[in-house]
Amino acid sequence: MKKVLAFDVDQTLNVAKTPITNDIAELLVKCLDHFEVCPISGQKFDQFLIQIVDQLPNPTTEQLTHLHLFVAQGTQYYRYNPEKKDWEQVYNYPLSDEQVAKITATIKQAAKELGYWEEDKLAEGDEIIENRLSQVTFSALGQKAGTEAKYAWDPDHEKRKKIVARCKELAPEFEYEIGGTTSINAVTPGMNKVFGMTHLLEELSVSKEDILYFGDMTQPGGNDYPVVQMGIDTIAVRNHEDTAYALRGILGIL
Repeated sequence: MKKVLAFDVDQTLNVAKTPITNDIAELLVKCLDHFEVCPISGQKFDQFLIQIVDQLPNPTTEQLTHLHLFVAQGTQYYRYNPEKKDWEQVYNYPLSDEQVAKITATIKQAAKELGYWEEDKLAEGDEIIENRLSQVTFSALGQKAGTEAKYAWDPDHEKRKKIVARCKELAPEFEYEIGGTTSINAVTPGMNKVFGMTHLLEELSVSKEDILYFGDMTQPGGNDYPVVQMGIDTIAVRNHEDTAYALRGILGIL
């Protein structure tokens, strides 16, 4: 029996950049009675709250203590403090200002050279490159773009593969991973989901054999692939419907 269920977020628990469905929310609350539940994603902390935590139907304090938020690929970790009745940051490994500036300039140059800098399509107040403290994220159409536009922009990942290849030429000292529908996450070497999952093992005092991971980008180059390489049991899903199907099966045998 596994002790931990870990999840990618976009395309695994939800439609990219949208709140989880009522179905997924109800299943996650049931999972909290039996497992430590650990979403891990390139998203910011605020997005974890908006897309996951705030959607859970009346979770108890006890249930929330079994929910662990591994933000920015696990380079930031938040857990629920039942005494304060609020989330607290356990650790954070931020990039330096110089690293953020170098990554930002690199991605912008690569996207512009390749004709993939879509600044004219941004919603007011939105941005293409975002500093998420421990990683820098490129979102080709910004965060506020509609789901349909995001799905259509790079369905085969070919645009982002070209951007990543050029970034590696310009600034090879960083790592670049494709995630979500239009995103590229840039970090310092080793600060990917291997880092996050390694800290998950330490923080929860579990072994790799205790974890079952769900992700939609498990292919080489995808941001879930490092978890596969670690030897953690992984269920590759196409969308949140696949995840819901698997969770019903798991809960059904308990």
